[in-house]
Amino acid sequence: MLWVYFIFVLSGFSALLYQVVWQRSLFAIYGINVESVTVIVTAFMLGLGVGSLVGGEVSKDPKRPALLLFALVELGIGVFGLLSLPLFHWVGSLTLGLSSLSTFVITFVLVLVPTTLMGSTLPLLVAHGVRANGNVGRAVGILYFVNTLGSGIAALASVFVLLGKLGQAGTLYAAAAVNLAVSALALLQHRKTLRTAAAKSTEAAS
Repeated sequence: MLWVYFIFVLSGFSALLYQVVWQRSLFAIYGINVESVTVIVTAFMLGLGVGSLVGGEVSKDPKRPALLLFALVELGIGVFGLLSLPLFHWVGSLTLGLSSLSTFVITFVLVLVPTTLMGSTLPLLVAHGVRANGNVGRAVGILYFVNTLGSGIAALASVFVLLGKLGQAGTLYAAAAVNLAVSALALLQHRKTLRTAAAKSTEAAS
């Protein structure tokens, strides 16, 4: 589980970077006002909540490989992150002539998609942790802690280092690179888990 905790620190790190950069990008497109702040914050919170519910439902079936699903989710987040800035600017130009309600809906859905993926990561890893050690409280507590730790580190790094040196695009590329690395590490860990399970089955059979 130590590797799982490590990759979830990285997952929380990249998620916070996305939130900071996406907020700045959307504020630059739509302006900083009550409406734009409300749309962005609501989409983030709702996406995390919906993702948590979806991830929880998906991970209930013990036959579903939670760690593999987590790797795929992180891959999806990373791909979206790479495309997000051009996509936001394209949507911004597309919504220039639309009504406020249409702009709200399009922007809301745009942010909702990746945040739903982000929200599903915790229940997927909790499911993996419970299957690995059988302790629900320990799995939830440690995973929540390390993910929050990663977000806290990212909050400091984005303000004092990344945005100043890399800019918005560079910071997004860094976050996406972290997601892709997390996906690869989770996939390797999944394969290791399969090999371990296969070895135990062989021992039991013999």
